[in-house]
Amino acid sequence: MFRTALRNVFAHKARLLMTVLAVMLGVAFVSGTLVFTNTISDALQKSSAKGFDHVDVAVTPGWKDAGGDELGEAYELTPAMVEDSARVPGAARAIGVVTGFTAMADRDGRLIGDGFQSQGGNYWGTDDPRYPLTEGHAPKGADEVLIDTETAKRTGYQVGDTVRMSVDGPVLEPVVAGVFTTDDGNVAAGGSLALFDTATAQKLFGKGDTFDEIAVKAKDGVSDAALRAELDKALPAGAVETTTGTKLAEDQASMIASSMEEMKQSLLVFAGIALFVGTFIIANTFTMLVAQRTRELALMRAVGASRRQVTRSVLLEAFVVGAVAAVVGLLTGIGIGAGLQALMGTFDGSVPAGPLVVTPGTVGTAFAVGVLITMLAAWLPGRRAAKIPPVAAMSSVHAKATTRSLVLRNTLGALVSGAGVAVVLAATTMSGTDGQAPMGIGAVLLIIGVFILTPLLSRPLIAAAAPVLRVFGVSGKLARQNSVRDPRRTAATASALMIGLTLITGMTVVAGSLQNAIDKMAASSIEADYVVSMANGNWLSPDVGRALKQSDGVTATSPLRNGAVRLDGGTDFVTGVDGASIGELTDFPVLDGAFEVTGTRVVVDQETAEEYGWKARSRFALTYEDGEKQELTVAGVYEGNKMFRGIMLDTATLAPHQSDPLDMQVMVKTSGGASDAAKDGLVEALGTNPGIKVKDKKDISNELASTLTLVLNMVYGLLGMAVLVAVLGVVNTLAMSVFERSQEIGMLRAIGLDRKGVKRMVRLESLVISLFGGVLGIGLGVFFGWAAGRLVDSTVATYELILPWDRLAVFLLLSGAVGVIAALWPARRAARLNMLGAIKAE
Repeated sequence: MFRTALRNVFAHKARLLMTVLAVMLGVAFVSGTLVFTNTISDALQKSSAKGFDHVDVAVTPGWKDAGGDELGEAYELTPAMVEDSARVPGAARAIGVVTGFTAMADRDGRLIGDGFQSQGGNYWGTDDPRYPLTEGHAPKGADEVLIDTETAKRTGYQVGDTVRMSVDGPVLEPVVAGVFTTDDGNVAAGGSLALFDTATAQKLFGKGDTFDEIAVKAKDGVSDAALRAELDKALPAGAVETTTGTKLAEDQASMIASSMEEMKQSLLVFAGIALFVGTFIIANTFTMLVAQRTRELALMRAVGASRRQVTRSVLLEAFVVGAVAAVVGLLTGIGIGAGLQALMGTFDGSVPAGPLVVTPGTVGTAFAVGVLITMLAAWLPGRRAAKIPPVAAMSSVHAKATTRSLVLRNTLGALVSGAGVAVVLAATTMSGTDGQAPMGIGAVLLIIGVFILTPLLSRPLIAAAAPVLRVFGVSGKLARQNSVRDPRRTAATASALMIGLTLITGMTVVAGSLQNAIDKMAASSIEADYVVSMANGNWLSPDVGRALKQSDGVTATSPLRNGAVRLDGGTDFVTGVDGASIGELTDFPVLDGAFEVTGTRVVVDQETAEEYGWKARSRFALTYEDGEKQELTVAGVYEGNKMFRGIMLDTATLAPHQSDPLDMQVMVKTSGGASDAAKDGLVEALGTNPGIKVKDKKDISNELASTLTLVLNMVYGLLGMAVLVAVLGVVNTLAMSVFERSQEIGMLRAIGLDRKGVKRMVRLESLVISLFGGVLGIGLGVFFGWAAGRLVDSTVATYELILPWDRLAVFLLLSGAVGVIAALWPARRAARLNMLGAIKAE
């Protein structure tokens, strides 16, 4: 039986090729994901560990006890603490560390890197061991700065050049005093790092004469644990927290591993989809191979082979196919991982260099996936083959499924589909995250149910194409009959394409509807022409609002100023606005009272009002951060959204209670409305500041939707693998079907069907099957998009279902294109069959 199985593999190697390719693609996806994420994770961890080479113990501020479960203010790390740390036994040196956001512009005035990756810090003394200088000297005073070597390469800045920077609003123009090297991960990811002398950094970042951290280095032979113990003795108990450099490196490595694990799991989900689609091809291939070898298997049974031996022989063939696919897939996956690593290195947002990491786990996973998936998919065809009685097999009376089996299948499919629809509909009545798990379960059940029902659905849906197929004459009629000749085979082939299109369509519907909701949210609530904010989302200096108010063409401005307060025994936040202008800059539906913000009169959103039991004319007391209490009156209740919510009060009321008022954003309205000239005027009024963004409504919508767009494009790319596997499935089914129908095709040729007619027949058959899968996939995708939208609707008030008809039409055309492309080789092969040889074939 072993020799027979191997012989069959070699005898049918051409017909098994597509199965090997399908499994190989899935294995390559899995192993490529593992190699890439392991390589990047290893490189980032090693690079991160280098960043702690100059820190054996880190000293950070402790927290004052505020009573209850809340933390009070943080203690301050003073210069005296730095000196005390440097004097403890075993300490080689202690460095006071100051960090903060620092936006840096390139030569064209554009922000370098992402705002969140633009950082600043202090250079300690004249020779900071953390940042070795490659040229220049240590910075002295507010007019000098150091930049990292990567930023110098990207921008072309040299020692002596003037650089435009910003910390919290006002523009700085220091001179580059030197260039240094660093292992900072933000720099490796395309950001920048600027270093000032310690006094300047403390002033710019609002630290006074304090530090964010004290980095202590141990003397040779002193362990970090011993040094930490000495520091705990020397520094005030409770005022500081000490952590060893080893622990910091471990925590950072754990964080990186956790982050990469999320990416790995996401990619593996799509790899799993591709493999799941591949199982249809495997099952189809072995079903057809078993059907073609019915008499051979019957003869084996007649000469003494047991049912188990027949099943094992089929599984052994599957094992060989899976093992070959796993080896090729693993090698391809390693190549993919190496290619992705090299590709990442070509971007500004690069990752640290490192060796390619291929773990034993990756190798084992590749073989396990390749072999197990293939054997599981081949088990059912093998079991069916073993159950065929020898006499029945020799007379081929087993060829068609019995009415009883089809009724059983259709009944099971209807029950599973019904259960799936019921669970999905029940999930739509739940709120947000509560409905996600039931929605997923229902979606899986419905997809499985539709797959089971696909043979039943194939006849009416394919029959609907009959009028179009009649245009192609005899070839069209034969194509339709061939498509429904074996409903199970058609179902398995179409289902592979259906799954990919279901996911793509569902994601497209949700993404399009969300984009529309975001646009409506911005358009309906913002009357301002522009919103000004820091590039990294940090606070703006109040000087920015004052500069904008005095700018030419500006008719109204209002800051959005955050303030912490004590309310009903807990901590809450209020938003300070310009009471005289906020009505011109926003347009919220008022549900109760009036939108009036002045003095002690405030407005609150509906959610906050319901939480505290307020309504128009309600009074409540709160305590500001300076400890003063005040009674406020609710002038009105408005309908909030994701962009605006909470308590709004006049900045004139809030500002006296804040020691260091800072704005989140500034809203601006201009006399001529939004225009390029108006935007340029605002940018110039702010000194062409690299750290500040001036955004109109469209910019706000695009910014909110950018992550969604990125995810959608990634999903398109990743699900493209599943669609490619589905294409292989169509090719495989058609090719084996042509081989199976060689005698029939020969007879058609003999009675007058020419080569073009044969080609047209096979192409139309492929087109019909692919469009059948496309229609099912798009239909299911729209349903799932609607259902998922119901969950989103519970949290986004402006959400409504938008069907992207243009994209749906493109998806249907693409499914047709899949059919045409997949039929190229099988159609050519069918047309080139020798007429007499085909007629004599068994």
